[in-house]
Amino acid sequence: MASSASHRVSTGERLNTAETTGRLQQAAAARGIRMTRQRRVILQVMDDAEQHLDVDQILERAQKIDAGVHLVTVYRTIDLLKKEGLIDELDLLHLRGDRHYYETHGPRDHIHVACLRCGKVREFESNLYEQLKNQIARDFHMKVTVSRTEVGGYCAECLKKMNSCE
Repeated sequence: MASSASHRVSTGERLNTAETTGRLQQAAAARGIRMTRQRRVILQVMDDAEQHLDVDQILERAQKIDAGVHLVTVYRTIDLLKKEGLIDELDLLHLRGDRHYYETHGPRDHIHVACLRCGKVREFESNLYEQLKNQIARDFHMKVTVSRTEVGGYCAECLKKMNSCE
């Protein structure tokens, strides 16, 4: 089976950011979600993110746009977006304690690949992953609507450092 794959090499860098810019705001508006000033800023931050963000990072970026954005509003907005199926909550193998990260849905599902030593998180897309989801859907007679996969290991840089310490 031939596979075409793409991956990025940077901490938490997201794939498909060009395709998702403004998408979250549009999806929320299409669902009739009330847009307050603070909520609009939070959605803008998430739409523009080029990496996975935790609550503190969302708040910090939102407050740079509008100092009136409050932490409780960030939490409430995240809860609403999760319930509406517009964002995913990730633990990214708990590399940074029990922090959770958030990302908007891109056009394709992907696998998060994390280095357990340096914490770099890469995103990996593959036709094989799509085929696997299709097989699961066929075998279990279901429509797959959520797919989250994380893989942990050691990146080449960390392996090199670890081997040089021996």
